[in-house]
Amino acid sequence: MTRHIRHDALPGRLLTEGWRLTLSEANVFARPSYIPADTETIAAPVPGTVAEALENAGQFDRYNQKPLNHLDAWYRVRLEKGEPQTATLHFDGLATISEVYLNDEIVAHSQSMFEALEVNVELSGSDELAICFRALKPHLEKTGPRARWRPQMMSTQGLRLIRTTALGYMPGWCPEIHAAGPWRPIRLVCHGETAFDVTTFTTELTEDGTGVIRLSVATAASHVEIGCNGTWQALSSSGDGIFTGELRLDGITPWWPATHGTPALHEVGLRIDGKPHTLGKTGFRRIEIDHGADGKGFGLTINGVAIFCRGAVWSNADIVRLPGAKEDYAPWLHLAAEAGMNMIRIGGTMTYETRDFFGLCDELGLMVWQDMMLANFDYPAKDEGFVTHIEEETADLLANAALSPSLTVICGGSEVYQQGAMLGLGETFWKGPLTEEMLPRFVKARRPDVAYVPNSPFGGAQPFFTDEKVGHYYGVGAYCRPLEDARRADVRFAGECLAFANVPQQKTLDRHLPVAAVHHPVWKARVPRDRGASWDFEDVRDHYLKLLYDLDPSKVRREDSERYLDLSRAAIAEVMETTFGEWRRNASSCQGAMVLTLQDLVPGAGWGVIDSTGEPKSAWYGLKRAFRPVQLILTDEGTNGLAVHLVNETAESRKLTVELACLRDGLQPVVRGQKQLDLAPRSKTSLAATDCFGAFFDTTYAYRFGPPAHDVTVARLKNAVTGEVLAEAFNFPRGRSAALHAANLSATTEQTNGQWFLTLTTDRLAQSVNISADGFRPVDDWFHLAPGEAKTIALIAEENAPAEPHGEIRSLGSRLHFGF
Repeated sequence: MTRHIRHDALPGRLLTEGWRLTLSEANVFARPSYIPADTETIAAPVPGTVAEALENAGQFDRYNQKPLNHLDAWYRVRLEKGEPQTATLHFDGLATISEVYLNDEIVAHSQSMFEALEVNVELSGSDELAICFRALKPHLEKTGPRARWRPQMMSTQGLRLIRTTALGYMPGWCPEIHAAGPWRPIRLVCHGETAFDVTTFTTELTEDGTGVIRLSVATAASHVEIGCNGTWQALSSSGDGIFTGELRLDGITPWWPATHGTPALHEVGLRIDGKPHTLGKTGFRRIEIDHGADGKGFGLTINGVAIFCRGAVWSNADIVRLPGAKEDYAPWLHLAAEAGMNMIRIGGTMTYETRDFFGLCDELGLMVWQDMMLANFDYPAKDEGFVTHIEEETADLLANAALSPSLTVICGGSEVYQQGAMLGLGETFWKGPLTEEMLPRFVKARRPDVAYVPNSPFGGAQPFFTDEKVGHYYGVGAYCRPLEDARRADVRFAGECLAFANVPQQKTLDRHLPVAAVHHPVWKARVPRDRGASWDFEDVRDHYLKLLYDLDPSKVRREDSERYLDLSRAAIAEVMETTFGEWRRNASSCQGAMVLTLQDLVPGAGWGVIDSTGEPKSAWYGLKRAFRPVQLILTDEGTNGLAVHLVNETAESRKLTVELACLRDGLQPVVRGQKQLDLAPRSKTSLAATDCFGAFFDTTYAYRFGPPAHDVTVARLKNAVTGEVLAEAFNFPRGRSAALHAANLSATTEQTNGQWFLTLTTDRLAQSVNISADGFRPVDDWFHLAPGEAKTIALIAEENAPAEPHGEIRSLGSRLHFGF
């Protein structure tokens, strides 16, 4: 089947209304007419899933799931009456083994969740369309070619042979909710409705700044023009209904990741025999892979500028519905952009997302790292039928994202190389032509403007080592290494990293998980763990709580559960901020890292930095501070003192002031100083803290000539012209526990132009300040507050917010009510 480019002018009508769902045991009904008239049916959303339809009918609980993959699911709908005619049915995604019937006659089969299906039909004018999604469990239990390894994380080894998502089949990682149903749109195009098809579409940004669009159009028309940015160009006809050509746009405004510039988009249209058609928006950028001076690195260069890629691994907008509309993606992607992320990775255990996903990433300046849905298994790459499926789903993916500059990396899958290597197999067993030859060829033929990598992780003496190419870094995290390991591991690019059982904000727990933290079975069931492991990711979080605060987590949890949760939230925000500080500092070899994961699938202490209700967790706030394009970072260099690193990723030069103060008891300045400097566009620099003081001071308490003189160093980076605070950083030479103080907090609220602001002051250092205001979300949270300067925080009103904000402010040593 020819894969047509998805664009705004697609013809036909979506078949969304009137669908009914019937469930049965596997293979009970051979065709729709065999289903008795009195069999129970329920209304079914399309696009949608079986689980969604059952949930809408009150017959499925996403928090207490039941298996669905042993059932056949029949979707049926009566089409609108009309005249007999020829038509085409387009199915954008059917999960998974399915048969399509028109008027009780089978017209098509589907064997893959990830491939579109197109079938020509003859409509009688009174028609019934039916789709049977066969029970997947019997297919997963079938044996195929013998595998050379078996991944522990999957509950069934049959996934290596069936082109469906691993979601629902990873115990300890996600709920057992099985994907089934018409999860992507169904469209009916009647004869004569198709004016044209775009069969190829690519863009290029040349080194001299020229934007180039190349495309081909299939149409019966006699004249076709392509237009963008006010310029039009006629396409050439080959005489067989195919028009090809290119449009060159001199001095086009390029598309940038939002951290480094403006994600400029340009409307593209066609004129078919003079009639205008809008294809949508596209952008122009140039991508290169930077392997560094030693050839071991991995980084992305966009439009000639090195980009530090930071973001998170996408899971799903809704594990039950598997939705694909812009409004479903928007809450998650807007929060990713607000946090200063510039990349989202879609891992190989998830699903492919829709054109709306890529379109929103285009708008927000979020690059997309897209794994193929290949993960962990020893796939039958010598099976021609299997390879054909991979080629077809690659074509579908790239047809969806053809106009999107946000698609930056295509990756041949997740942890396939790692899985084989960790089991002691040689490279010839796990590195093969599918990812090294076939997939790059498929991608280059359709999107030569994107980067390709064979697997995540890959490179190095072992594919999972982090000191070459792309690694998955869990030294800080699952392997409970000290924070210094983030530098020692020489991470070049982390395709995923820093997975913790991140505790949601208290209001989420109160509303959606009102059980005893950690102890309750429902709580524990929602904590991620590696299948078969004797530990889970709360044990990992507790390790860092103890490391940072020198406290026994089990004792604190037993004696003061509220404080335990606050310490847990604070610890992860600190780990996130500190680790990315190491990776973004001047002279770091790291060129990017993706946190596992962006969002949770159910409420609880999951990997997500945003909980499943859409509420950011403490980790999100820590990352937001760590991801600032203009950034200040402090690192302890031992006897070399405290290093101050400055980053300016913007296109403008910055006049900056660095202010430093070393405080005793979190209050009394022992030494203070400042330094002014100009920081060039898209540059980094470093200076010693003593450059601000003009004399030696033992900022890191490395020389230990006497008792420690201070317990915290506070650094502020300011705009030298306006005095605006751009970033803050803190260093604790004796550890965070030595700088825990009962501070006296004060707060005032003020409304300006309809926006509420909260202004905070403190008499001494207050660690990990948390703002809880009913109906409002602060733009910053879980931050340290230093004395001497007020901090003003915008409060974003949520739905049904009260007229004035009120709530509670807590630090690790203080508590304050405000607004009452």
